[in-house]
Amino acid sequence: MPAARPPSQRDACPCGSSRPLTDCCGRYLAGDALAPTPEALMRSRYSAYVLGQADYLAATWHPTTRPGAITPGDPAPRWLGLEVRRVTTGGADDGTVEFVARYRVGGRGHRLHEISRFVREDGRWYYVDGVLAE
Repeated sequence: MPAARPPSQRDACPCGSSRPLTDCCGRYLAGDALAPTPEALMRSRYSAYVLGQADYLAATWHPTTRPGAITPGDPAPRWLGLEVRRVTTGGADDGTVEFVARYRVGGRGHRLHEISRFVREDGRWYYVDGVLAE
């Protein structure tokens, strides 16, 4: 993944919240706080993809499903936007987030429409896996 650049107070968070990065996902990416909900974790993971923070992606991926390496692809996608469509909680310690992420690779536009599963263990949320949706 490309080297991460330090967030600026004025940068809008890539997750689409319209808040400054440092007041939104930036605090999770920096390790200053844990994402409190599946949606917050999903948004921060999207921001980590945009900013090239593979370590954060690995740390927030459940150990039972985490891949050996997280790479951006060749060529790397340019992330364009995130739309959260639905958030569902199955209980205090699990939930799903349906989202659409738009990106470009080699000048062509693409979209990733996924329903992601999250679990909470020892007070920390993890991404488990996702199912592609149409």
